[in-house]
Amino acid sequence: MSHWNVARSPASVLLMLAYGRSRKIAPAALLKGSRLTPRQLADPDFTLQTAQEMAVAANLLALTGHEPDLGLKLGLSYQLSAYGLLGFGLLSSATGMAAIAFARRYLALTFAYVGMAYRRAGQCDTITFEPSPELSADLQRFFVGRAMGATCRVLRDVIGSDFELVSFDLAFASEPGGKSHVLGAKLRHGRRANALVFGHAQLERSLPQANPATAAMCERMCAELLSRRRTRLDIVSFLQEYLATHAFEGPPQLKDVAALLNTSERTLKRRLQAEGASFRDMSNAARKARAQALVSDRRLSMKEIAEELGFSDLSSFSQAYKRWTGVAPNLARQRTGSA
Repeated sequence: MSHWNVARSPASVLLMLAYGRSRKIAPAALLKGSRLTPRQLADPDFTLQTAQEMAVAANLLALTGHEPDLGLKLGLSYQLSAYGLLGFGLLSSATGMAAIAFARRYLALTFAYVGMAYRRAGQCDTITFEPSPELSADLQRFFVGRAMGATCRVLRDVIGSDFELVSFDLAFASEPGGKSHVLGAKLRHGRRANALVFGHAQLERSLPQANPATAAMCERMCAELLSRRRTRLDIVSFLQEYLATHAFEGPPQLKDVAALLNTSERTLKRRLQAEGASFRDMSNAARKARAQALVSDRRLSMKEIAEELGFSDLSSFSQAYKRWTGVAPNLARQRTGSA
């Protein structure tokens, strides 16, 4: 699901205006060329387009003299309440792991203009941030930094004040006057990727404000809000995003997705057929892709991969993997190692 095809709330622009005021920058100067007015931004039902937010961000960069790590500093100030329904849903999640999965399903409701990928690697988890190549170098750095800072702030707000990073890597070169540490980790510049690394155990703890009923309500409302805001709506894209980030406690069920979208299984099946797709094929493709990635990664045992994908036992996983790929997972891992 592309963030470029989703109308945005004015919250992100309002946060940039607030930061500008703290630097004695007039709102009119930040809004120049965006075709946005203070009256529009004060309307809770108003939505804006990507290009409009980009114009405000470019103005902020120019008017602050391209301040070092401006995006990162701004993202670290984004409180959980800035995310509205999504923030409430994160806070109500059962664990940090559930909160991350929730955020990945509804990334388009955040302020992110970067590609984000999560993976578990043994005792640590990594979130990588990929800049959009169509943006200028300055905007790439701004939006990557903002997304990384906002992610750090959200993780600490959701999991607790003791949440810390193992490492904070940036692919960009260091700049004089930039930040040096975030959540206990030193910023390392000039690395191969933009990545946050933290201990997986921090995500497994039960969250203090977990509430299953509230989390389920927020999930439904976020799905409905996303459907309304998307400027190019197709159910296949939604399902591909949902299945790619699904926390597998068992095979994905059509009835669960139908309930999420507030529709019937029959209607959902008909919409998929109209787009030349089937839920079973999409579900199997998603599990196969995740299984192949985990087997190739070699950091989890086969038993751990089976559990990660929601299989009842290792034998069931092995049979499914062989059915999907034509080879047993152990053999596939051996071939990957020899290659």
